Amino acid sequence: MTEFTLSRLADDATCLAPDGSEVRVLLSLRGGGLAHFRLPAGRTSRAVVHRTVDEIWYVVAGRGEIWRKFGDRSETTTLEPGVCLTLPVGTHFQFRSVGDSALEILGATMPPWPGDDEAVSADGPWPPNV
Repeated sequence: MTEFTLSRLADDATCLAPDGSEVRVLLSLRGGGLAHFRLPAGRTSRAVVHRTVDEIWYVVAGRGEIWRKFGDRSETTTLEPGVCLTLPVGTHFQFRSVGDSALEILGATMPPWPGDDEAVSADGPWPPNV
């Protein structure tokens, strides 16, 4: 029988993501996992690319920008509450928080996050400051 699980958003970060953002791990099942990412105001992440996972992001608070590159396609998108986007495996990306409050994102990872060596450093458009 499958167990039901429950989680609440922690006040403090569970860990730091390879990109430098704060992570509050929520729950996972066989097919995927969910986490809350927070990038403080005025901060820019490190650029990374995932080896094996796809992600879907949903912005819940703050404002920012994300740069995504896959093959020859590259674009920068405004992040604000209500924006939902994908990061298919192999996408290079970097994001930053603009304005006076932290950028907060819910991220679903499919399959669940496999560990520290999943993300590889990449070249991005902005100098990171995390």
